[in-house]
Amino acid sequence: MAENKQTNDSKAPEVFDDYTKVMVILASSPHIASPVTTQKLMANVLIALAPVSIFGVVIFGVPALLNILVAVVAAAAAEACFRSLTKQDIRIKDCSAAVTGLLLALVLPPTTPLWITALGAVFAIVVAKEFFGGLGANVFNPALIGRAFLIMSFPAAITTWKVPAAFASPEADAATSATTGATPLGILKTGGSVADVGQNFLDIGLTSSPDYMAIIKTLFIGNHGGCIGETSILLIAVGCVYLLVTKTIDWRAPAAMTAASLLTAGALGMDPLFTILSGGILFGAVFMATDYVSAPLTADGKLIFGFGAGLVTVLIRKWGNFPEGVTYGILVMNAVTPFLNRLLQKKYGFVPKPKGGAGK
Repeated sequence: MAENKQTNDSKAPEVFDDYTKVMVILASSPHIASPVTTQKLMANVLIALAPVSIFGVVIFGVPALLNILVAVVAAAAAEACFRSLTKQDIRIKDCSAAVTGLLLALVLPPTTPLWITALGAVFAIVVAKEFFGGLGANVFNPALIGRAFLIMSFPAAITTWKVPAAFASPEADAATSATTGATPLGILKTGGSVADVGQNFLDIGLTSSPDYMAIIKTLFIGNHGGCIGETSILLIAVGCVYLLVTKTIDWRAPAAMTAASLLTAGALGMDPLFTILSGGILFGAVFMATDYVSAPLTADGKLIFGFGAGLVTVLIRKWGNFPEGVTYGILVMNAVTPFLNRLLQKKYGFVPKPKGGAGK
C-alpha cells in the first residue's frame, strides 16, 4: 500500500502538468461543425459584388475606382490597427473588413471625396464593429452605420451625384461630364414625377425616348446617376443568384423586403415597379439585409425583418427628408433583431413523439 501510494504521488505532478496544458473552452450549445469558413463566405460575397463594382467603375470612371480602393484599404487598415493596439489577433485574411469597405463604397456617390470615404470606412470598422467585440458581435450592419455617419456629418457630399457620361450621347457628355445630376429618386423628392425622370434621361442622352418602358429599361440596366453599386438591377440579380446557389444567403429577408416595398408603394399611391428599381432597395435587400450577425436567426424572424425594412424604407421615401430610406430601414430592423431572436427562438434538434400511444 505504501508502495502504491508513493507511485501515485510521484505521478501526480506529471498529471497536473498535463492538465495545465489543456485549453478548456466553455461555450453554450449547439456545437455544430461545418466546413464552411468565414473566409469562404466573405469570398462568396466579394465575388457576388464584383459585377456591380466593375459596372460602377465603367459608368462612373476613375472616381468610383478610387473610392472602392480607398474604402477597402481603409477598412482593412483600421481593423488591423485597432486589433493590434488592443492585443487581439489580426483577421485580415478572413476578408470581412474588405467586404465592409467594399459595401460602404458601393452605397456612396462616385463623387464622394476620398478622405470622407476613408473616414466612413474607419468609423464602420472601429465604432460599429470592433467596439462591439469584433466580427460576430456587432449589433448593426457596419457598412450602413458608416454610411449613416457620413450622411449626418457630410450631407452635401453624400447627396451629390455624377452623370454617367459613359452612356450619355456625345452632345450631352460634353455638357454634363464635369457636372452633377439628379438621381431618379431625387427628381421625385423635389416634386417631379416618373415622366420627369424619363425626360431627364432623354435630356442627358441616357435614353432615346421618355416613355415608361424606356425608363424601366434604363433603371434595370443601371446606366443612370446613383451610388456606385446600386444602379444596375440586372447585375444585383446576378449577384443574388450566385449567393443563393452557393447557399451564402437565405432568400427570406430579400424576398420579404422586396414584397413589402412593392405593397407599401402601391398602398401609398407610388409606382411599385419604379420604387424597387430605383435607389438601393434591391441592393440593400440582397447584400445588407442578409448579414449573418445583424439579421435574425430564424426563418420567421428573417421574414419579419425583411418586411419591416421594406416598409420603413418606403415610408421614409414618402415622408422623410431624404429621398432614400434603405439605410435607416435596415438599421431600424437591426435594432429589432435581438427582440426577434428572443421572441422566435431557434430550436436545435427535436424530441420524437411516442409511437402507438407509448408512454400514456
